[in-house]
Amino acid sequence: MEIIIAIFYFIFGIIIGSFLNVVSLRHNTGRSIKGRSICFLCGRKLKWFDLVPIFSFLFFSGRCRLCKSKISWQYIFVELSTGFVFLGIFLKFFFILNYSLSYMIISAIYFMIIFSLLIIIFIYDLKHKIIPNRFVYAFILFSFFTLFFNLNTFQLIIPTISHLAAGPVFFLFFFFLWLISGGRWIGLGDGKLAVGIGWILGLSAGFSAITLSFWIGALFGTGLALISSLYLQKKRFTIKSEIPFAPFLIIGFIIVFFFNVNIFNFIL
Repeated sequence: MEIIIAIFYFIFGIIIGSFLNVVSLRHNTGRSIKGRSICFLCGRKLKWFDLVPIFSFLFFSGRCRLCKSKISWQYIFVELSTGFVFLGIFLKFFFILNYSLSYMIISAIYFMIIFSLLIIIFIYDLKHKIIPNRFVYAFILFSFFTLFFNLNTFQLIIPTISHLAAGPVFFLFFFFLWLISGGRWIGLGDGKLAVGIGWILGLSAGFSAITLSFWIGALFGTGLALISSLYLQKKRFTIKSEIPFAPFLIIGFIIVFFFNVNIFNFIL
């Protein structure tokens, strides 16, 4: 039974991932998410069999069926990533935290919404180097509710001062970096994102997530600069090149949320 439920969560995540692709690609373009999907190159409307998550991409060899133009790997990456995240949510609440099935479903739905918002932010910031306020404010709102609601017992709780302060403390840290750099090092959108991370994880775990994001970001930036200097002739990346930071914050959050990583175990 548990295997069937796990497969359902994974497939449901893939389907939602396909929708998140649509939301992220159409946001601020003037196009409604209700409109028919089209090929961005030839402009022709796609049929339902062109839009089956993962399978259509593989069946048509990653190309548009109509004009044979290449389709971005973003589609299959987001679909699979959302599937694995939703599967991780099921495994965390049902097997690790031992929630009853009914409590697990309610908690899982809540965090599916939270992670869906984060995935949209991830994609959008990666493509446009800006975090859309609509989605980051929604993430903050859902994160705030976790302060006052115990998802294990489904009872109202009073948060500790440290947990309540985690969000504002992390925002002030990013605000300070933004202020002294004139916005060159970091954006205020990253600070807003850190508010929600702090309220979900708390002060200690939130610090671990943010520290991990800086470590991962530094490794990625250094590696990218090294590879570009060796293999790219025209467009080269350097340490000063602008790299969106929200994806690294979200990766750090995912690592700590699912694997309970504590950086103090590495530095102490």
